[in-house]
Amino acid sequence: MKSIVIAFAMVCGAVIGGPALAQELTETDRAEIIANSASLLETRYVDAELGAELARSLQAAADEWSDITDRREFARAVTDWLRAQSSDGHLGLTYSEAPISAEEGDAEFSAAEMEKWYGRHLNHGVEKIERLDGNIMLLDLRVFPPPSMAADVIAAAMTVVAQGDALIIDLRKNGGGADTANLITGYLLDEGGQPLTGIYNRPRNEHRADTSPSWVPGRKFGGTKPLYILTSGKTFSAAEALAYNLQALERATIVGEVTGGGAHPFEYRRVHEHFALDLPEGRSINPITGTNWQNVGVKPDVEVAADEALAAALELARQAIGANGSGHLPTDQTLQH
Repeated sequence: MKSIVIAFAMVCGAVIGGPALAQELTETDRAEIIANSASLLETRYVDAELGAELARSLQAAADEWSDITDRREFARAVTDWLRAQSSDGHLGLTYSEAPISAEEGDAEFSAAEMEKWYGRHLNHGVEKIERLDGNIMLLDLRVFPPPSMAADVIAAAMTVVAQGDALIIDLRKNGGGADTANLITGYLLDEGGQPLTGIYNRPRNEHRADTSPSWVPGRKFGGTKPLYILTSGKTFSAAEALAYNLQALERATIVGEVTGGGAHPFEYRRVHEHFALDLPEGRSINPITGTNWQNVGVKPDVEVAADEALAAALELARQAIGANGSGHLPTDQTLQH
């Protein structure tokens, strides 16, 4: 995967691949991984000063892992160390059972691995669509797939919920993903070209602005009906970006807990035939707020425990649309045929 603009945080151990037994990690392997990772941290990590410090500390800490021969265990241990030192939930070491091909230093993972993270068995992240009393739509999204894999699935889900008088998007178990997070904004705003969070890329010293799509396929929910986003401490990365952007645009009410605080987009950089460094090289910058949610999370408008967020949002939605929303016929009417 050459470029991930809004990145999926691999919070489940930074390890990919099937259950097959991996070859043991050698001293030479460990030295190569540490040296290449340190070099990348120093030259490409989004925070130059911290990157240089991490590079020195990583090399100094190499003996901590000298007895680890299991490749998956090594990836987990180094990832835990990197995140503890940096407080950056996107930084880590990924192990791939299959050899990682390399092109200009970017790691290319297999179609099977992409399927594992974002694929059909996960319904490409669309966990549930439900029409609740009062014609309130509930959309539970667990991951944002790359547009090339499942933009049509996301578009279909958004078309279904467009008929609602209010919409609740549940991101409480969403750890992030790819650019379909921005695609969704096109369904929730009346006009395209609205300012979204952009990126400053340190290695290229470039700023890239981003806006909501000018056109999206299917039906739009639009920019005026009540919209609520549910969050938890596990809401991370691209899921945070969606919530943050809609909050900054004053389009959505965020209900739930402060989110995980991962705003640094990252690239997979190959450091070994079977390892890649998950390396944050960019800084998210929202043009409305002038900042982002790194380490502080997205702060809800209505702060409640995660398991109470849906009930709270439903109450707000019912108040917003009134007791006789279009999901109900008044009790003194019957259907006419």
